[in-house]
Amino acid sequence: MLNKVKEFRNNIGLTQKQLAELVCVSQRTIISLEKGQYKPSIMLAYRLACVFKTTVEDLFCLEENYRMVVSQFEDL
Repeated sequence: MLNKVKEFRNNIGLTQKQLAELVCVSQRTIISLEKGQYKPSIMLAYRLACVFKTTVEDLFCLEENYRMVVSQFEDL
C-alpha cells in the first residue's frame, strides 16, 4: 500500500510526534506508516484524512487494486 502521509504531514508543517498526538498513536506508528511498514486500521486512516482535510482514498493509494479493477473492465 502506497501512502502520502509524509507528503501531507510535511505540507502542513507537522512533526511525526505532533501528528501522532493528533491521531492518538505513537510516534513509532507514524514512522512505520510513512515507511510503508504498517497498514493502518480504518479508524486511523480516517483520523489521518481528517487531520489533512482530505479523503482516505487520496491519502492511501491502492495502486495494485486499481490496476486489477481497470483490467477487469477493459474487456467490456
